[in-house]
Amino acid sequence: MTHQHIIVAALLETHGRTFAAELGARVARNTPSPLFRLLCLAMLTGAPVQADIAMRGARALADAGWTTPHKLANSRWSQRVAALNEAGYARVDERTATQLEVLNERLLDEYGGDLRRLRAAANGEASLALEQLRGFKGIGEVGASIFLREVQAAWPEFYPFIDKATAKAAGRLGLPTGAGDLARLVDAQIFPRLVAAIVRTQLAGDFDRIRDGAG
Repeated sequence: MTHQHIIVAALLETHGRTFAAELGARVARNTPSPLFRLLCLAMLTGAPVQADIAMRGARALADAGWTTPHKLANSRWSQRVAALNEAGYARVDERTATQLEVLNERLLDEYGGDLRRLRAAANGEASLALEQLRGFKGIGEVGASIFLREVQAAWPEFYPFIDKATAKAAGRLGLPTGAGDLARLVDAQIFPRLVAAIVRTQLAGDFDRIRDGAG
């Protein structure tokens, strides 16, 4: 086993859970509801809040029953504000509640509420998928990358995908910074977990811990 494989094992043991799995969204099923929930998480990360608060916000939407575009469309702005405020969006709850509505309207109008139509429109081009994702209100480069990193578990035509921030974090761990080279270290079905683990290491700032665990 190479040192890189040892680093990978330490990453997976410490942080090897996708953000979709933490959210409870079974993205690998490739059905509209989990994909929608992942899109909401991607949007919520665009607000000036910490990653754990974004996750709490996404869970709050599900707890309120807004797990599909049509269900969210039936929510009131004041209800969304209250749910987001309780989740920790105290300073940006009103703006985020509005962004959710605008995002949802575009999803319904352009894709019939089904993100698999976005997948078809992208025709296997990651750059086009990212561009389409950035077209949603509140989703920028970071949010679009989050969605594509996680959804490659269900949309294999985008495998292997990593964004620039993930590549940089991988380099700090002594791992390959190219998606293809990084993917060769694990089986395809494990790759989204590895990418998430690298991102979580960046968020936690525990590069030394991972490297020491692999020592």
